[in-house]
Amino acid sequence: MDVSCPVLDTLRVIPCRGGTLPSLTEHIKASARDLGFAPVGVTPAEPPEHRSFYLDWLGLGYGGEMGYLERNLDRRFDPRCVLPNARSVLCVGMNYEPKTREVEDVPASSGKISRYARGDDYHHVIGKRLHALLEEIRKLEPDTEGKVYVDTGPVLERDLAARAGLGWFGKNTNLINKERGSWFFLGEIFLSLELDYDRPETDHCGTCNLCIEACPTEAIREPYLLDSRQCISYLTIELKGSIPEHLRAGMGDWIYGCDICQEVCPWNEKHAEPTDEFAYQPREGRSPADLHELLQLDQAGFSGRFNGSPIKRAKRRGLLRNVAVAIGNQGRTEDIGVLGAALSDPEPLVRGHSAWALGQIGGEAAVRALGSAMESEPDSEVIKEIRSALREAEGETREE
Repeated sequence: MDVSCPVLDTLRVIPCRGGTLPSLTEHIKASARDLGFAPVGVTPAEPPEHRSFYLDWLGLGYGGEMGYLERNLDRRFDPRCVLPNARSVLCVGMNYEPKTREVEDVPASSGKISRYARGDDYHHVIGKRLHALLEEIRKLEPDTEGKVYVDTGPVLERDLAARAGLGWFGKNTNLINKERGSWFFLGEIFLSLELDYDRPETDHCGTCNLCIEACPTEAIREPYLLDSRQCISYLTIELKGSIPEHLRAGMGDWIYGCDICQEVCPWNEKHAEPTDEFAYQPREGRSPADLHELLQLDQAGFSGRFNGSPIKRAKRRGLLRNVAVAIGNQGRTEDIGVLGAALSDPEPLVRGHSAWALGQIGGEAAVRALGSAMESEPDSEVIKEIRSALREAEGETREE
């Protein structure tokens, strides 16, 4: 099937009083910037260049439990399966780097949430504006067909954005822009219009390996190759079951997502600027997050607190699982009480990881809490966690 899409040889010009407007492409880009998007670029609606790499990556199992990545491959590999008359893809970024703010009364037991999840859900923010942009385009070209995506369908967004010149694939696999770093979301509009196309950006990572060296779980196997199964973001968001025990310590105090590989990137240190977008500013209790408070949330409390937040993706049991691991990694005896109470949580996943956390803290109080829970625990997997935690905690007690 021939899915080539030729580049326009000449700029399209719209006449107006007193002269001419910019090309249709530049008009659309200007409208996108007015809506808060930057960077902005356009690429032909052609099959992605990284098809073989993507299939090899899946074949290695690096996608973990994200089975949706293997579905609808025809649509991922051919934009015209998404929009039959697609000729161009408008790719946009939106800065989400929140402004630094002073926080009073920081909880002694605090956890970290990835910057992108401290504000409102980007799917809604960006999706609404892209639909508004599509309507603006239709005012210029009424017969335009278009389809909006914001991480919501089988689209290889990074590949399209890289081809549209928004940045290059960094060694941490994030898209990096020379002028803005990597703190930006991606969105696309597939269009039936032929537009002027941008050139891809060249790689500017050079010999830098800071992101690889900084990853505490060694998820970046080699430059440009990420094993999601070891990535803290995957473990805290996408993984629905128990976190592999050998990876828990490396998670530190991250409870939703992880920013380490972006925080150490020189392009972010030199060029990233905070966003003025209110939607992405931290909501109360998300920067930092009180781990004790979170571990005591019931379902109603979780749903209310994270209404309109991407954190809801982890669900209550997933977030509280992560919180228990973070508390265990901090190893504070003051946390034994809240962890002991969590051993009665209705979710086995929360009980099991709370047991592990008590084992990391150790001491007689932790042993008592674990022993008491063992007497009434019905779940076989949680019982395994308690037994393992007791061995760990009792060993520390003997050493004392």
